[in-house]
Amino acid sequence: MISALLDFLFPRTCVVCDRRLARTEHSVCASCLTSLPRILYKGGEEHGRIERLFWGRVPVVRATSALRYDSEEVRHIVHTFKYRQQPYVARDLAEVTADELSATDFFDGIDALVPMPLHYLRRYKRGYNQCDYIAEGIRRVTGIPVVNGVLKRVRNNPTQTHLQINEREQNVANIFRVVHPERLENKHILLIDDVMTTGSTLHAALQELQHIPGIRLSVFTIAYAGMMEQELV
Repeated sequence: MISALLDFLFPRTCVVCDRRLARTEHSVCASCLTSLPRILYKGGEEHGRIERLFWGRVPVVRATSALRYDSEEVRHIVHTFKYRQQPYVARDLAEVTADELSATDFFDGIDALVPMPLHYLRRYKRGYNQCDYIAEGIRRVTGIPVVNGVLKRVRNNPTQTHLQINEREQNVANIFRVVHPERLENKHILLIDDVMTTGSTLHAALQELQHIPGIRLSVFTIAYAGMMEQELV
């Protein structure tokens, strides 16, 4: 009753179309969710475009993104949860995606969810790490625990915007450090980020994590931007 009253007094609206949300809808209405351009993970022996980005670089068990970033609606959603103090949008979208992926083998054998960390200065300025909310959304559906504090971002590197591939890799070199690696020994972890463009930042993090004894690595991001000119950092 209280929830219904609050919804009446302070109606929630879709972050895409601004239509009033039904009680069963969260952040994005069902109509907009249906129209968002998805990257379908099929699982099994069929390796998707996202997994192929890591071939020959770092051994990755599975990798996928939920949505294509070349959509104006998706870009708007990402900007909303990153820069407009609405990180719960990332959590809600991650819940929807995790529910869809649960019908595949994507989460099979995964022991821990590891959000991509922000440098403490950037986190202080923003007030939160949106990747924590993405991880929480996945945890709500799968029950897989979130592990924070193992992967640290030790350098506040400049934005990746407008950088070429080789420049991106130089920009993210040595920006991560693993602490308390024993917490992830012999575990299969899912590294979580918001937007992937070339994969350079994820690759830098995976390179550090791969030195943990017995670790297995998989990757999930909300959106995949391919070689778009802009990358959110």
